[in-house]
Amino acid sequence: MRGYTGDKDSYLKRLRRVEGQIRGLQRMVENDEYCIDVLTQISAATKALQAVSLGLMDEHLKHCVAEAIAEGGETAEEKVREASEAIARLVRS
Repeated sequence: MRGYTGDKDSYLKRLRRVEGQIRGLQRMVENDEYCIDVLTQISAATKALQAVSLGLMDEHLKHCVAEAIAEGGETAEEKVREASEAIARLVRS
């Protein structure tokens, strides 16, 4: 079981909302909407995805990484490395 499984419905709801935002962005571009309005909506969609990312990272740290650390060994080192790399990707984005 994944760490986010308990909140899966919430994550799916948020991702569907982002999907709707993206479709709205496509319509805005098709309709030649004002550039700043499109950029504002892109920023909103980006923030929504970042919120999902942070939630998933939090769940990953609390569940997957904590469990691996409790077990110790190479698995723990691998999970911590994966989490560090994921955090680095999120910070760069």
